[in-house]
Amino acid sequence: MQLKHIALVSSTEEKADRFYQAVLGLKKINEKTIPAALSDQFFNLNAELKIINYANEKIHFEIFIAGKQNPEATRISHVCLEVSNLEAFLESCRKMEIAIRQVPKGDAMITFIEDDDGNLFEIKHVD
Repeated sequence: MQLKHIALVSSTEEKADRFYQAVLGLKKINEKTIPAALSDQFFNLNAELKIINYANEKIHFEIFIAGKQNPEATRISHVCLEVSNLEAFLESCRKMEIAIRQVPKGDAMITFIEDDDGNLFEIKHVD
């Protein structure tokens, strides 16, 4: 298993830029938007979400811009892990009764699991 990225929430893009660029010295590599329908399926939050990626060669943060709402009130924050055998990993989760969310996105399937405290983990297969 390998850490792929850490997804956190910021109330504004300005605050995210200040911390991840100015304080941590990371490069803003791209921005994208998740439509409300996908956000609702992933995070039970029916709102369009802007994501900004900040990274260097060793670390990658995926920052969701939450707007004026309380960032802690949303379950967007997650850790993304890569596994070598996705099906075996998910079967293990099923046996342990770990909540699994799989949402189609184009030709791909996005997979999240949730621990017993509600923390989210995005699970990707290592190609």
